[in-house]
This record gives sequence, C-alpha cells and structure tokens, in this order.
Amino acid sequence: MAVYTQVGAEQAAAFLERFDAGRLLTMKGIAEGVENSNYLIETTQSRFILTLYEQRVDPEDLPYFHALLAHLHAHGSPVPRFIEDRNGQWLHDLAGKKACLIEFLSGISVSKPTPTCAENVGRALGRMHASLADFRIERPNPLGQPAWRPLFEKCDPDETARAFPGLSETIARECDFLDANWPIDLPRSAIHADLFPDNVLTVDDQVTGLIDFYFACTDFRIYDLAVTHSAWAYDADGVQYHEETGTALLRGYAEVLTPTEAEKAALPILARGAALRFLLTRLYDWINTPPTALVTRKDPLAFASKLQHYTTNPVFTW
Repeated sequence: MAVYTQVGAEQAAAFLERFDAGRLLTMKGIAEGVENSNYLIETTQSRFILTLYEQRVDPEDLPYFHALLAHLHAHGSPVPRFIEDRNGQWLHDLAGKKACLIEFLSGISVSKPTPTCAENVGRALGRMHASLADFRIERPNPLGQPAWRPLFEKCDPDETARAFPGLSETIARECDFLDANWPIDLPRSAIHADLFPDNVLTVDDQVTGLIDFYFACTDFRIYDLAVTHSAWAYDADGVQYHEETGTALLRGYAEVLTPTEAEKAALPILARGAALRFLLTRLYDWINTPPTALVTRKDPLAFASKLQHYTTNPVFTW
C-alpha cells in the first residue's frame, strides 16, 4: 500500500479551491508505488494525481523534478505536468506534507511487455535523453555506484544471512568488481533511473506516459538504458530472460540516439551495476522495514538472478 498520509475528502476539496481545476467528485488512494502517498482525483473538469511527499523524497529536490518535467514536456516527451494554482504556485502544504497536484495521463502499465512495447519504450527513452542535451540543472545520483557498498553495510549481516544464505558473499564480490571496473568517462545527462514497467503508461503498445521521476538525477545516460533493460527484459522473478524483448528495447533506443562505441562496450558492466543497485535497495528494505509497515517488500533475489545472468551471458544485441 502506498498511502501513508490520509487525506479526507473535505481536505482535498478545500485544497482544490486554490486551483482552476473544478470541484471534487471522487478521490481514491493509489496502491502502486512505495515512495509517496498518491490519490487519483476526479473533478468536474478532469482527472489529477494528488501526491504527498513522504520521507524518501527531500522537499529541496522538488524544484529539480519540476524543472526536469517542464523541460521534457516542452520538448514533447509524454510526462505529467505539475499544475499551478491561481497564484502560480505548484508546491503546497497539505496534511503536514509537501504536496502537488499533477496532470493525469491515460494508459496502463503492462506486467508482461511485448517486444513491440519494449521497442517503443526504447524510442521514448532515446528521445528523452536527446531532449535533455541542453538541460543544465544537475542532481547527483544518491544511489549511484559509490553508494552501493555503504548501503550494503547498512544491511545487518546476521539478518541477511538468515533470510538469504550466501547473498552477502555475492554482493561483496560484485562491489569489488564494480569498484575496479566502473566507467569514468561516458556521456552524461539527466536520467530517469527507475523506468520500470509500472512507471510507463501505454495504450496498444504505444507509450502515452513516462511517470514517477523521483529517482531522476545526473548520471551516464547509458546507465539509464541498463536500468530499463534489467526491468523490462526479464520475468518478475528474474529467472527467465526474454531476448526478443531486450533486443527490441535496445533497437528502439538506438534508432533515436545512437550509442557511442564506448557506451556499447560499457553496457554489460552498467547492467551488472543496475542489477546490484536494485538488489541492494530491495535487500535494505527487506531487512529494515518493520513488519507492521503497510508496504509490500520486494524480493531481492529477483535481481540476484538478473545479476547472475548479466555476469555469465552476453545478452546485448544492437
């Protein structure tokens, strides 16, 4: 469940009075996601997403996300806009949290992507990266490669060993490998950094929305493709690799933005890094989430399987 902060209908109706967005008709908490509290709002004019920012999103980062989405929207990417009130304000306080009213985009998130859908996602990601060439605001990646070993050290070793025997040894070896082999000079831009299928909206395999940019940061753009590949080309349990889907994703990206030879050469290592990043954040949440929390923990072993596959198989065909 992803509604951590409760907002009543009366509160939401009063909040909407600040906007030219119509009167509240219905509101419903959105269960998907784990970062923020989200409500689907329907008014007499349209639909919106009401988002309240929880502990994992620093309010000081919100102007970056606002500027990024405004830039992408101006360049034609299908991203949601922050809605301004009558005074031109887009950031508000509600129920003790920072809150925004956000444009609603139509579409569904697929659970089993087709190669056609993956190819279109690759194109959308390529267009996004191309349009960000002149976006000058930077935000360091808080979950980039230098953060992985410290994050691992925050996972209690005894709890890890009990829950996932042998996993600590795998992580330690991979941290050593990536410390020694991580690239240092590749094209950089703002990246999404979390473009999983549940952060892409589609209609008939066509991309209608790229959403949830709250991990967006400045990093290697080809790392963004590696993250997306790790999320789209495997079954949910990480065991079955779908070669046609993975290849279609890369093909779609390259049709729009041709990777450099250095980017192509680095992709296998960056994919291992992407798998380790999500393995570690899932492990951290698994170990540190209280059993009473209304959050469904995600199995880190899915990304352990992906990491093993990336380590032993040359899966990237351009």
